[in-house]
Amino acid sequence: MPQIPEKIHELTVGQLSARSGAAVSALHFYEAKGLISSRRTSGNQRRYGRDTLRRVAFVRAAQRVGIPLATIREALAQLPEERTPTHEDWARLSAAWRAELDERIKQLGRLRDHLTDCIGCGCLSLETCVLSNPDDAFGDRMAGSRLLPVRRPAPEHGEE
Repeated sequence: MPQIPEKIHELTVGQLSARSGAAVSALHFYEAKGLISSRRTSGNQRRYGRDTLRRVAFVRAAQRVGIPLATIREALAQLPEERTPTHEDWARLSAAWRAELDERIKQLGRLRDHLTDCIGCGCLSLETCVLSNPDDAFGDRMAGSRLLPVRRPAPEHGEE
């Protein structure tokens, strides 16, 4: 990994990519999504502050545990501008995300447990399929494999 002298306070996109392990295209994507920011030189080249390395590490760590980019952006927006996320920031935010992750883990466990039922029959019936119709929400109201929009009759003349 190339070392960048301490006196250099800004990184090119290539340097940021090499140091962070994120592809240049990913860095451009992160910037487009408002997760990181750069300034432009007079030659219209991107320059990133050294603190962007920690922001990229923060984004990648959060992504690895399944946090959506929109949630990551909201978390970073809570930090003062240009400040790098600290260990305390990560601890606070990860504690807040824990309940969301726990719920997703439970949902995935339920899906996994019911997946073999679906493979066995292959019908995806709205009457009985736990994947298409969790908790049989539609079984009491209708039968069939598709939901059609309910059309209300047009009001009679004089009715409102």
